[in-house]
Amino acid sequence: MTMTEKKHAIKPYPLGAHVEDGAIRFAYASGKKDCGIIIYDRKSGKKTHRVPFRQEERMGNVYCKYLELEPENVGYQFYEGERTVPDLHAQGFLRKPAYGKIRKPADRIAVFPNEDFDWEQDMHPMLPYEDSTCYCLHVRGFTMHASSQVTHRGTFAGVVEKLDYLQEIGVTTVEFQPVYEFDETPEKTVPKTSGELAAVAGEKNGEGKLPGYRVLNYWGYREGFYYAPKAAYAAGEDPAEEFRLMVKEFHKRKMEVILQFYFPRGMDAAEIGNILRFWVLSYHVDGFHLMGEGVPAQMLAGDPALSGTKLWHYSFDTEQLYDPAVKPEYRNLAEYRDDYLYTMRRFLKGDDNMLSGVLYEMRHIPANMGRIHYLSNYYGLTLMDMVSYDHKHNEANGEGNRDGNDYNCSWNCGEEGPSRRKKVQALRKKQLQNACCMLLLTQSTPLIFMGDEFGNSQQGNNNPYCQDNKITWLNWQDREKNAELLNFWKQMIAFRKAHPILHPVEELRILDSLSCGYPDLSYHGQNAWRPQTESYNRHVGIMYCGKYAKTPQGGEDSFLYVAMNMHWEPQKLAFPKLPKGMEWNLVLATEKAEDTLTVQEKEEQSREQTGIIAPRSIAVYEGVVMAASQDKEKKVSARSLKKKTDVAGER
Repeated sequence: MTMTEKKHAIKPYPLGAHVEDGAIRFAYASGKKDCGIIIYDRKSGKKTHRVPFRQEERMGNVYCKYLELEPENVGYQFYEGERTVPDLHAQGFLRKPAYGKIRKPADRIAVFPNEDFDWEQDMHPMLPYEDSTCYCLHVRGFTMHASSQVTHRGTFAGVVEKLDYLQEIGVTTVEFQPVYEFDETPEKTVPKTSGELAAVAGEKNGEGKLPGYRVLNYWGYREGFYYAPKAAYAAGEDPAEEFRLMVKEFHKRKMEVILQFYFPRGMDAAEIGNILRFWVLSYHVDGFHLMGEGVPAQMLAGDPALSGTKLWHYSFDTEQLYDPAVKPEYRNLAEYRDDYLYTMRRFLKGDDNMLSGVLYEMRHIPANMGRIHYLSNYYGLTLMDMVSYDHKHNEANGEGNRDGNDYNCSWNCGEEGPSRRKKVQALRKKQLQNACCMLLLTQSTPLIFMGDEFGNSQQGNNNPYCQDNKITWLNWQDREKNAELLNFWKQMIAFRKAHPILHPVEELRILDSLSCGYPDLSYHGQNAWRPQTESYNRHVGIMYCGKYAKTPQGGEDSFLYVAMNMHWEPQKLAFPKLPKGMEWNLVLATEKAEDTLTVQEKEEQSREQTGIIAPRSIAVYEGVVMAASQDKEKKVSARSLKKKTDVAGER
């Protein structure tokens, strides 16, 4: 392999190796004098050159050298003295180690990925938050289980094979747990005497193999090689191309890709900006969930190059970012925090003094931002485990069940863990449907954690950060087992989409700003227009006036009334009167109290415009034209038509 140095002005940034001006520019930050570049033959992996940096190639503590090499034929690393240093800015590596395999120095030989990719003029969907339904997944866990029946299990290609499913249930935006290159190999070893690990983790993949006692960093929330897609998540030998193919398939369906990036404390803020811009330019991703203590969120929110890229974070100060008189052309920022999760979970299980907080969480949309709300996430209990366990069960992690959050706001519905009791099963099913209704009837942007829509369980483990086995692998057999639950989720997502009053652009004001006789949003108790939010109350009626929202066809949306009762006894709620000729029609109920009422009780409710809401249930009503009014309108139309016909005959 021939190599010559090319004289060039020092250009210290960006760091790493880049093809420029017919050569490769190497830029490396080091305070050492004895440092340089190791060149490898890409085909054989053998070392061919050791090229030192010279002091005249140094600017501060950054060295810069240009070497005339063919990028497709070489690999490289840096060195300091006798120590080999992998390039943290590498965009790909020579070898693709098996997932969980201990990395060797040769596994970190950097190479130049093929940039010749046809994007076919794909476009960022740039979906408004009000029209989005989000879904959080782990690439490996999503399809690694044999029940996924995909060809390429646990990979980017495997995700593509499931896009039909995601689109079918109504998902528009997928949030990925870290997909940049990180080392998942063991940070510690659990003693082999830990019977809990073997008993709880059980078989690794249904093939009789125990997971051993290695504790992996399965999630990936650690510093990594931020410029390279994770090779172990690729089915083929080119992770960069496979990731691009996945993004392109998302965009063909007008679906979005959001990536989680974890940055530790002390990381350079400018470097973080470079990383995000790189993934937008090179991989066409649509946004990022910014995580870690080292995130300059406010700075990134003000970056003009990222103004068309979604950014999710705990909080942004939009008053500093935007002129109060001018709204952002595209709302790219979104608040992402746990307040909603804890408030709604506590209400769901029947805690007192929650109602006021629930009403706020269900309507809140920050000014000039979106808000991502969720009832479960990668940390904490899944929704199925939330209704099946009173306590976390993290024994499989090998830490004596001391890890993970003790505050889960869960309730096992009468029995800890899996149950054969029909009464317990029925209550859990109803609670899962209640959770679905709460999530999708809340007015900001809902996020579903993978598998919650068909009752996925992690066996009570609320911190499976180290589990690469059936605990974290989605079991797709639950899709058929809990088909009724999945269909309920599909129907609720479709119902939300069909009613724009349920997903407005801005927070509803609880005011009659149209002077139409109804506020956009109102609350009701045993008497209409009088909500009962005392600490002991767990029931409320919420009315949405469709006059404040336009359907895609340009007409007004419906009147909707959501009746929620998380008390263990039936409760009475009043229904506000609708415009003349309209009545309330039950659309759905997680349990129907009407089935237990006498004819006299039903007539009394009809006169008083009240309804009995079953214990621990949610019911949704829609304002419709009365049947009698419809018949009257038909008769009037018929008489008008006859009169016109007679007049025409006389002429």
